[in-house]
Amino acid sequence: MLDYLGLEADLTTEERMIRDEARRFVDEEIRPDIGDHFEAGTFPTELIPEMGELGFYAPTIDGYGLPGVGDRAYGVLMQELEAGDSGLRSMASVQGALVMHPIHAFGSEEQKERWLPALGTGEAVGCFGLTEPEHGSNPSGMQTRAEKDGDEYVLNGSKTWITNSPIADVAVVWGRDTSAEESPVRGFLVETDRDGVTTNEIHDKLSMRASVTGDIGLDDVRVPEEDVLPGVEGMKGPLSCLTQARYGISWGVVGAARDAFETALEYAKGRDQFGGPIARFQMQQDKLAEMATKITNGQLMAYRLAELKERGELRNQQVSMAKRHNVRMAREVSRTAREMLGGNGITTDYSPMRHLANMETVYTYEGTHDIHTLVLGADLTGIPAFE
Repeated sequence: MLDYLGLEADLTTEERMIRDEARRFVDEEIRPDIGDHFEAGTFPTELIPEMGELGFYAPTIDGYGLPGVGDRAYGVLMQELEAGDSGLRSMASVQGALVMHPIHAFGSEEQKERWLPALGTGEAVGCFGLTEPEHGSNPSGMQTRAEKDGDEYVLNGSKTWITNSPIADVAVVWGRDTSAEESPVRGFLVETDRDGVTTNEIHDKLSMRASVTGDIGLDDVRVPEEDVLPGVEGMKGPLSCLTQARYGISWGVVGAARDAFETALEYAKGRDQFGGPIARFQMQQDKLAEMATKITNGQLMAYRLAELKERGELRNQQVSMAKRHNVRMAREVSRTAREMLGGNGITTDYSPMRHLANMETVYTYEGTHDIHTLVLGADLTGIPAFE
């Protein structure tokens, strides 16, 4: 595995065990069939409980049957999962960072006891309802409304591009509480079998095909007051969840890039043309050297994020920089790796084209590349380009 600066030498015994177990899982359970799932547009849902048994969901949470590992261990895990496929990392990332994290951070003890153990084992699946058909990069403009009626809230609205929604048991839905002054944004734990909830799957995707994506429709859905997250109001709630998820993405895409590079390297050393392996040609070595350097830069960023996070010093703008840089890096590396494979590279027998297609989604979700650029611009200049 590419680790040119020997960063993994600093991993603890626990972190190495997590890395090795995730690599084994990906090699044995994901790689043999992921091309077929990508082509069919399906996710291997039968593996969800096994991923829970292995502690892949929100492993940094302590208690409730969860491992309570460090932030670097979590990053290493996301890296190994995305080396298999972005859809795999995305499922685990949504389950942990976008569902279990807000329940743990903002939920009541009753909510934590009810949902965290079940979500942690994969017995239950969750999704995160923030993006709306008319509000993507501007989530504060959301139109989903929650109106108090006795000891219940009545929710109306729609969410889209929601990972896991068609297979979810619970959705963390963010909407405006119209019963309160200034209609603050609040989080609601909405069981998907409630009357008025629909979770239709989005088909015909050309990217993230091995991932279940759908909508959430809310038509006079009644949610008891005890299912409201009590610990947060305003956009701080969903945005803090996204920062957690973007941290995992910053690590994860390094794994996708690394896998694309290693596939191209192996191919170049084994593909004979003009009397020898194409790896002997200067053009191919230039591509390999550039890819290895870009991946190493991405690894350095990810490891530094982990250090800052574990010290409690990580700022969301720093996560924006890493997400922006590392996704673009993975996009470029997977494209170059595909080039090196020639015509063979457009088939599902090899991973780079699949990683490249997936990166088009990762480049866009959890904050588009352009939005993260403006986040950095505002931080550097003190002048926001958007409100």
